[in-house]
Amino acid sequence: MDKSNVQTETVAEAYLAMLAERGVEYLFANAGTDFPPIIEALARCLTIGVDTPKALPIPHENLAVSMAYGYTLVSGRPQAVMLHVNVGTANGLCGIINASRARIPMLFTSGRTPINESGAHGSRSIFIHWPQEMFDQAGMVREHVKWDYELRNGDQLATVVDRALNIAMTEPQGPVYLTLPREVLAAPLSGGFQRGRPQRHNPPVPPHPDADAIKRAAGLIAAAENPLIITTDLGRNAEAVAHLSNLVERFAIPVVTYRSRYVNLASDHPMHAGTEPEPYLSQADVVVIIESDVPWIPAHEAPRDDATIVQIGIDPGYSRYPIRGFPCDLGITGSPSAALRLLAEALEPERNRMKRAIESRRRRMSEAHSQRDRKNAERIAKAKDENPINPIWLSACIDAIKGDQAIVVNELGLSSQYLTTTEPGSYYATPGAGGLGWALGAALGIKLADPGKLVIAAVGDGAYMFGNPTPAHFVSQSLGLPVLYIVANNAAWGVVRQATRAMYPEGHGVEADPMPLTDLTPSPEFQKVVEASGGYGEKVEDAAALPGALERAMHAVQVEGRQALLNVICRGP
Repeated sequence: MDKSNVQTETVAEAYLAMLAERGVEYLFANAGTDFPPIIEALARCLTIGVDTPKALPIPHENLAVSMAYGYTLVSGRPQAVMLHVNVGTANGLCGIINASRARIPMLFTSGRTPINESGAHGSRSIFIHWPQEMFDQAGMVREHVKWDYELRNGDQLATVVDRALNIAMTEPQGPVYLTLPREVLAAPLSGGFQRGRPQRHNPPVPPHPDADAIKRAAGLIAAAENPLIITTDLGRNAEAVAHLSNLVERFAIPVVTYRSRYVNLASDHPMHAGTEPEPYLSQADVVVIIESDVPWIPAHEAPRDDATIVQIGIDPGYSRYPIRGFPCDLGITGSPSAALRLLAEALEPERNRMKRAIESRRRRMSEAHSQRDRKNAERIAKAKDENPINPIWLSACIDAIKGDQAIVVNELGLSSQYLTTTEPGSYYATPGAGGLGWALGAALGIKLADPGKLVIAAVGDGAYMFGNPTPAHFVSQSLGLPVLYIVANNAAWGVVRQATRAMYPEGHGVEADPMPLTDLTPSPEFQKVVEASGGYGEKVEDAAALPGALERAMHAVQVEGRQALLNVICRGP
């Protein structure tokens, strides 16, 4: 077997060299007393010319995990995160929960408190090495990762790293966790480090859809008068978006992109049926759910009793969700891209028989599109003059200035139905787990992966505070990653208010002013936070002033090459 010999002296050096060879470009790190072997290895590898991932110091753990998440969204390649023992792992856990539910592959690592009290190189040397040790450090993340392990010695390094990356990249993808004891990292290697060829350690290909199940699904759609597709996460894969677009255009099948976290279908596509299933769900006789963990809210709406439900995806039943009771008359496990391509092929012989239904649906969708566009234009026109600023007007103004090449990262900051999103990879929204504080780091990771793009991070004021803004703006300046930040500031936990009003519409909480536990006044001067890291900041309180403020912020980002933040005072829900 052909093996290479990397001239490394310690396990830490060999570990970093192997990550680089396996395609890991960045190590997003928040260092602690467990890091000296890694720091020494980075310095020595630079001196002797051994490639390693580029190590980035990120001054908050949740930010580091979110940056790795954002980088992978664009690149498709898992990156490495390293945090400080148990406390660092705990601070990064919210980001890992997000990555787990979003199926983002990641090598999540942390140091481990030194095992030995004395004797070994790297053994305990300061008081904190006793109180920081846990019986089971990985226990706090085990439910949210696909695999966890502790590196025991240098001899198993190649096996452990390849195992970790392969499991992370195997569908359904997700983060894995590896702990790295200080003594093991510092241990010497005799005779260099032997590692196998990367091409001998590839993850398995995604499961292929069952041919008979595809034929059954095609037969159901062909016989339906009102088929409907609902999707949330299909847009993770650009090829799947192309196949969906072709299928629904050819056979006139409406698509609802419910709670979209990606561009699943171009917003101007003639079969795009909007973002809410309610107008279509009660009429549909066949509902095809593709990569959607929650296709509707059962307490609010449901398909008709005689509707046939088809679920398609890598894990269409979402087996890691403890409770998920959506009906499934036909489940198809497999790559959505392959499933949609095969479904189109299976439907083609039925096209003539479907002609009348196709033409009827096409007419109805054309009318629905015109009506939706007209209503949106009316809402925008009305919102234009409202103060405090209406989020609809904020969304429309962002849409007007972003252009075709921008990437929008949305964490409770914009109303997606007022954004024009046509290209896969141009829009990302809050992960399903809802761990706040995601967007600032994700936007920085996206900008790192695609520095030529304009990246706009739109967040609510609560999400902004969760996002560790001081560390985020520091990283933006230190790494030269100019991002345009928009804070939709309503001085409240808006989602919590909405949930309370929905549950108790005539309750005491609705009458209370302020509603308990939802008020965020007095609101900080967020625009001043970005100024501390060399950015442009501006507070916007007048709807008429918003377009001009956006132009000034865009100039700072695109011409001056520095980050900018607009603190937009918005009305509450």
